[in-house]
Amino acid sequence: MDQNVKLPLLVVVACVLVDTDGKILLAQRPKGRSMAGLWEFPGGKLERGETPEACIIRELHEELGIVAKPACLAPLTFASHAYEDFHLLMPLYVARRWDGLVTPREGQQLAWVPLNELRTYKMPPADEPLVAMLFDLL
Repeated sequence: MDQNVKLPLLVVVACVLVDTDGKILLAQRPKGRSMAGLWEFPGGKLERGETPEACIIRELHEELGIVAKPACLAPLTFASHAYEDFHLLMPLYVARRWDGLVTPREGQQLAWVPLNELRTYKMPPADEPLVAMLFDLL
């Protein structure tokens, strides 16, 4: 992609949820959404005036029915990727503690995946480089 092309910036905040066995939660994008069928870390679009932490707390509750506290969110890394229609900036957090049971609330499939199996799940292009970073950081 030509670096001089001006694309709208989309900020999406995501979170790597790690359970007590060290498995990572992936959510499959449901039919009818862009990139349907691909697996990703839970999260969503940053709303105007919202902090990244407030965004991921809201999204985890909306998508998965869990409550994360700001103190349990650790900034991990970020992705910056130019798609055809927009440029994605995605702060990525990690959380090992939350309240409630992870439940799919938006028709998505969920999978708890061991770190060494993450590469077997087809992910959006922006997410793929994050997997390599997880091997170094987790």
